[in-house]
Amino acid sequence: MVPNVLAALEGAPSWFAPARSAIVLLVDGLGRGNLTARAGYARFLTQRMTKKDAARTVFPATTAAALASLLTGDAPGAHGLVGYRARVPGTDEVPNQLRGYETDGLDPLTWQRSRPLLEREAERGRPVFVVTKAAYEGTGFTRALQRGAEFVAAASIAERVDRAADLALRHPGALIYAYVPELDAIGHARGWESDEWSAGLETVDAAARTLDTALGRHAGAVVTADHGMVDVPRHRQMLVGAGDELWEGVRVVGGEPRMLHLYAEDGGAEGVFARWDAREQARAWVLRRRDAIEAGLFGEAVDPDVEARIGDVLVAARASVAYYDDRESDKKPQNMIGQHGSLTDAERIVPLVRLGAFAVGG
Repeated sequence: MVPNVLAALEGAPSWFAPARSAIVLLVDGLGRGNLTARAGYARFLTQRMTKKDAARTVFPATTAAALASLLTGDAPGAHGLVGYRARVPGTDEVPNQLRGYETDGLDPLTWQRSRPLLEREAERGRPVFVVTKAAYEGTGFTRALQRGAEFVAAASIAERVDRAADLALRHPGALIYAYVPELDAIGHARGWESDEWSAGLETVDAAARTLDTALGRHAGAVVTADHGMVDVPRHRQMLVGAGDELWEGVRVVGGEPRMLHLYAEDGGAEGVFARWDAREQARAWVLRRRDAIEAGLFGEAVDPDVEARIGDVLVAARASVAYYDDRESDKKPQNMIGQHGSLTDAERIVPLVRLGAFAVGG
């Protein structure tokens, strides 16, 4: 999507109308289905959104993979961030792909394997900015995807929108990436069907209206997301405990509750696939690694260095369930309500709402 924004800045054919400068406002966790179901709390955005204002995010539908694709233009099979937790080949380590740079020694300059678009554009002389929370400045994930851009800290959603609009209007040709993580955090803790999430959506909607007014026809903006969200109540959790046959042959568990990466013992992959498929096929898509790659789920091609990061067996929930390794002593993750990662439209279809100059056409 960002390559299309850049094309619009160059006056080339694009999804978007030509613009002098542009903002990508990424609202973490705002699926198109979530947005339309709560239209009463987002009247501005839903009034602006037409039937064509949608896109399909990557698989897995999770923040690390989706933001890496957004900010590099490559699929997970190329950039290498293939899930929430993924195995370091040759080890039993499955670091978090958002924070593993600080906790597990991932190198942000090499683990994420594609060149960031922001870095490329900055080197070409384009003014490039990232507007987000101060806490993200200098993190490994920021360096992996946003290096080359000038970092602009802004605490609230309203402040981020104001700063982004000011930068767009003051810097012709600029590309600004503004990030809103608050709605996703509410969804995980309370569920997207909660009153708290609806209130958060109202805040986002008000910010989008302010942004559109500020830009007028002088600059373009697009409101989009990395993934949508599915609420999984506690009674829908699938707790797989010690001694369960589903763990037979499984050496390491990665991914996240709605999209497991299962890394098998040597020679055990077919057995793991057979056991999970026999028991869970009504609730999940159970796939061998090679089947997922051949189906293009991780992109048109998967680099050989990335293949081993993908589980030998993938379990992607199709029903409103989530899979937990109940052998883990830390049960806090089981408190999460809003979830994502799988192949359903609720998780993969995101909005593309055009504002400012982009609302003219495209």
